[in-house]
Amino acid sequence: MVEDNGFTRKLGRSQITVSALGLGCWAIGGPFWRDDQPVGWGNVNDEQSIAAIHRALELGVTFFDTASVYGCGHSERVLGKALVGRREQVVIATKFGQVFDEETRQTKGYDTSPDHVSRSCEDSLRRLNVDYIDLFLLHVKEVELDKALIIRDALESLVNQGKIRFYGWSTDNPKNSRFFAEGPHCTAIQQQLNIFEGNLETLEVCEQYNLASINRSPLGMGLLTGKFSLESQIPSDDVRSRRPALQEERAIRLGRLEKIREILTRDGRTLAQGALGWLWARSAATIPIPGFKTIQQVEENIGAMHFGPLKADQMQEISTRLA
Repeated sequence: MVEDNGFTRKLGRSQITVSALGLGCWAIGGPFWRDDQPVGWGNVNDEQSIAAIHRALELGVTFFDTASVYGCGHSERVLGKALVGRREQVVIATKFGQVFDEETRQTKGYDTSPDHVSRSCEDSLRRLNVDYIDLFLLHVKEVELDKALIIRDALESLVNQGKIRFYGWSTDNPKNSRFFAEGPHCTAIQQQLNIFEGNLETLEVCEQYNLASINRSPLGMGLLTGKFSLESQIPSDDVRSRRPALQEERAIRLGRLEKIREILTRDGRTLAQGALGWLWARSAATIPIPGFKTIQQVEENIGAMHFGPLKADQMQEISTRLA
């Protein structure tokens, strides 16, 4: 049985302590679409999702990341149900900026107006069944900076109202990150980051401004778990069936993974645990948020905290072999 070892990190300059690994709640939102294109991870079982969240809590996870658009509101509802009676034990991040229809589960573009920021906050509070949100993240990767200033001001207003504690931006753009970092209550940037991809300049902004780097896709959408081969078929209702990393680029990435497999697993870790250890070793700012659907996935990913960051010699070997 996996036991919690108390491996924690600070959520940027908020000084809130969270488990060094969070859980990303995109997959448990279930299916949703942009026109006829899937942007979810296929069908889910809500009872199984809730059981997995409860197991994560038992094992010491205190940080959960979701978004209003995941499952067009469904992920927030499931997370809210799972956390009833446990609010003070956890730190909740959710995201805003995307417009959708809860009934049809269709996304309908973006809205970053101050009115939408306020409405989205109220809607997320209701779906999560909480009185405040710990971290509220802009979920539109690119916004002109004059408009971003208006959004940042709206977020500061929500802080003043006690509806959110801190805010940030889900973006891979270092210019965006640096701009939001100037806001008094900005404490995090969510960026795509794993062994194979990610904007390291954005990570440097996080380090410079003492922001948490919340790492989405820390396992390369599953590729770094070792469960995919060249022959693996991804269901058509899974967003990964449309992603180049798991389609056109799969063979290249699997070849690179074979070069470092022995290093990642050398000290008894699974591949996934090694990939998470790489992120912790890469920077003290990183907080990976692997997704999940099952208790088994949760237990394996949380098991990475018992090994902690990769050692310096492992990091150097990986750099050399991937050069």
